[in-house]
Amino acid sequence: MNAGRHQADEQAALRRVAMLAASGARPEEVFAAVAAEAGQLLSADATGVFRYDPHAEATCVAVWVSVSEEEPFTLGVRFGLGGRNTLTLISRTGRSARVEQTEAATGDLARRGRKLKYGPVAGAPVTVDGRLWGAIVALSVVGTALPPTTEERLAQFAELAAIAIASTEARMALSSFADEQAALRRVATLAARGAPPEEVFLAVSAEVQQLLPADITDIVRYDPGGVSTSVGWRTPEGPSPFNGAAVRLGGQNILTKIFQTGRPARLDSMDDASGEPAVIARRHGFRSAVGAPITVEGRLWGVMMVGSTSGELWPPDTEARLAGFTELAAIAIADAQARAELRDFAAEQAALGRVATLVARGAPPAEVFAAVAGEVGRLLQADYTIMSRYDPDGRNTVIGAWAATDPGRPLPIGHRGKLEGRNLHTLVLQRRQPTRLDDYSSASGEIGAITQEWGFRASVGAPIWVEGQLWGVICAVSVSEPLPLGTEARLAGFTELAATALANAEAQAALTASRARIVAAADQARRRVERDLHDGAQQRLVSLALRLRAEQAALPSEAEEVAEPLDAAVKAAVGLQEVLREISQGLYPAVLADSGLRPALRALARRSGVPVSVDVQVTERLAEPVEAAAYYAVSEALSNVARHADASAAEVEAIASDGMVRVRIRDNGRGGADFSRGSGLTEVRDRVEAFGGRVSLHSPRGAGTVLEITLPLSSDIKTYS
Repeated sequence: MNAGRHQADEQAALRRVAMLAASGARPEEVFAAVAAEAGQLLSADATGVFRYDPHAEATCVAVWVSVSEEEPFTLGVRFGLGGRNTLTLISRTGRSARVEQTEAATGDLARRGRKLKYGPVAGAPVTVDGRLWGAIVALSVVGTALPPTTEERLAQFAELAAIAIASTEARMALSSFADEQAALRRVATLAARGAPPEEVFLAVSAEVQQLLPADITDIVRYDPGGVSTSVGWRTPEGPSPFNGAAVRLGGQNILTKIFQTGRPARLDSMDDASGEPAVIARRHGFRSAVGAPITVEGRLWGVMMVGSTSGELWPPDTEARLAGFTELAAIAIADAQARAELRDFAAEQAALGRVATLVARGAPPAEVFAAVAGEVGRLLQADYTIMSRYDPDGRNTVIGAWAATDPGRPLPIGHRGKLEGRNLHTLVLQRRQPTRLDDYSSASGEIGAITQEWGFRASVGAPIWVEGQLWGVICAVSVSEPLPLGTEARLAGFTELAATALANAEAQAALTASRARIVAAADQARRRVERDLHDGAQQRLVSLALRLRAEQAALPSEAEEVAEPLDAAVKAAVGLQEVLREISQGLYPAVLADSGLRPALRALARRSGVPVSVDVQVTERLAEPVEAAAYYAVSEALSNVARHADASAAEVEAIASDGMVRVRIRDNGRGGADFSRGSGLTEVRDRVEAFGGRVSLHSPRGAGTVLEITLPLSSDIKTYS
């Protein structure tokens, strides 16, 4: 009768637990019911349900006591597995076990039982989907016994607990999967619409924080030089000010371990952690953490990490769940990098195009250098850009510079520094290849001292080669952090343009010098011919004319036959003298050689067939080629006015200022003049440009003509005597 009643009670208890499990109750409710029903049915003094955790521990998830004033264990208490006790035996064998609480029993559970005067402890395993999940145990106080069938009867409740756990885990897994997929979709949508990486990082951190849940989440980027930077640090209160902080790798910690292995890592305790990342983690309350690597296009980019401040161990599948978010972060990073690279490429091509245009139109090297420095600085978001020329005396000269905020700093144009010690200018000269210097604390030498004074943090330099010779260097400088990888390659395009500009400038300078020498030599040849005519043929004609006049005066009056031919000879000699004078004046005017530009231009005005007003504000003698170029330009212009312009008046103005002489010839004629082939104006332009000058012509039809020339006041062209 009693056996039947016990069996009925047992079935009723099992049904109640089964119905509770089937109703979808939370696991903790089912665990509590299992403990209570089993304890009451077995007349035990206490029962408990335990979950086996990683690292040889068991956590109490349900407890029931009969009359004891003190519970043998409380919810959440952890027992270390080891020794001889029921929990340890079940964990090792996966089978039911019983241990009497004698001195032979050892381990955390045995010590706790003896302290509270419990005697025998029996238990049965809880197996979920073929894996040992935990155990259900029953205890009896000292002096009492547990029935021999306790383990078997506990096993029935263990099966119900396993069903509840499996059902709950399935529901939780489904719910978690749905939550996880929803979170992934939200982040994927954000990444797909091209949100900035930093926005995606913080969104990933927020989703992971809610999903796992985590006290702290962070996305960390690996940077050059063994440094990591937080880019997605988030606490329950929101983004952390720690974002952007750089931490040096090293020691025993998650960041360093993943950096070294490229695989997920976890720390269940910070006790043995070391290195700068561990110091930062402890400062922010980390007690345990899990991290998964973020790989972008086959390269380890960084880490997705979650941290706990409570010390609660992370579930075994945490790394796998993080992986989905690391993939999305990698996609967002790759997409952002692709878009950034496209923007950078477009910006780079535009910058190169602007410099190339300057080079193609033959802009002066100084203008090209300034443009290159500015374009490079803005493109690379550098703080300074410096272009320098290597000089034969072991120094370098700054030829181009740009500063984001302080124009003229740190090195003004023309500054010369000695190439010695450890600094980027010297390193590029020594290595003859692109070089970076990410730490200026050890910079030395004259240049190193200046760069330290101006707060250089890092820089990248690329050599400038001209016709196979190392000519100089271009440097991009940062005062805050190392410049991105790939900066060296981006600099190379600009060094090639700078080299082209230099080669073009040198070729143009050589051509200009050659043209100037030819023109100057021609002018000198004209002067020699003019002197030879003046000192030779003209003087001999003058002497001949004088002798003929003397002979003519000595003839007797009756020598009419001889007088007439002699008079004709005198007139011919005088006429030939005038012709030679005009020829010599056309070759090189003596007044220009003897008195300078002002008298020479006034002489041209007096001989002009059109009235000309002259205003010459040049008080000193100019370089001989410059005076000749200005003179012949005015001579040709006035000749054109007289022959073609149909003008009634003309003006000539000349002024010397700011290292230049500017000459303007204006008339009120019919206009329409141009630099057509065969025109004397073309010769004027060639002559002026040969000496580094410029010519402009404004001649609308019916509105007169204005010819302007600009020449440097000084000339390095060698003259010939």
